[in-house]
Amino acid sequence: MIKLDDPRWQELSHAYGSAADIPELLRQLAHTTGPKTGYDSEPWFTLWSSLCHQGDVYDASYAALPHIVEIACNATGAVDFSFFQLPAAIEIARVSGKGPPVPADLAQAYGDAVPRLARCVVQYLREDWDEPTLLSVMSALAVAKGHYRVAEAVMNLDDDLIAKLVDLDFCDR
Repeated sequence: MIKLDDPRWQELSHAYGSAADIPELLRQLAHTTGPKTGYDSEPWFTLWSSLCHQGDVYDASYAALPHIVEIACNATGAVDFSFFQLPAAIEIARVSGKGPPVPADLAQAYGDAVPRLARCVVQYLREDWDEPTLLSVMSALAVAKGHYRVAEAVMNLDDDLIAKLVDLDFCDR
């Protein structure tokens, strides 16, 4: 895993250009692990928009994912559901070809972090989960075990689709 003070971050890119800003966002994240107060809460808003922009990922996404998983695994108390959802979304995008290949110098840390998501989830089994957290955890577990289609399907569930699944109602009316 590249260190947050490594100059390599300046060479990496995200949706808006240089990833030189990502280390500071990850440092902020390490101090604000609890559930966010709104969709635009920082640092999550910028991490999401930079690292998984409209379903596309970047080499900085691969460098950041091990840090996000590490922070979640070291946190105490409840964590925000994005600790599970963003890594799952990055891996789904990577597998779907919506980003570049993982650079060789990032491959080991990235490859180790994705399955570590499953072990990280176990830490939080005793926490109370709202529905977004449950769906994010389910997606992260599916990704960690290599079930990308299941992960993507779970990530796309909303109240309307869940109701249709429960009722087995898929007819257009």
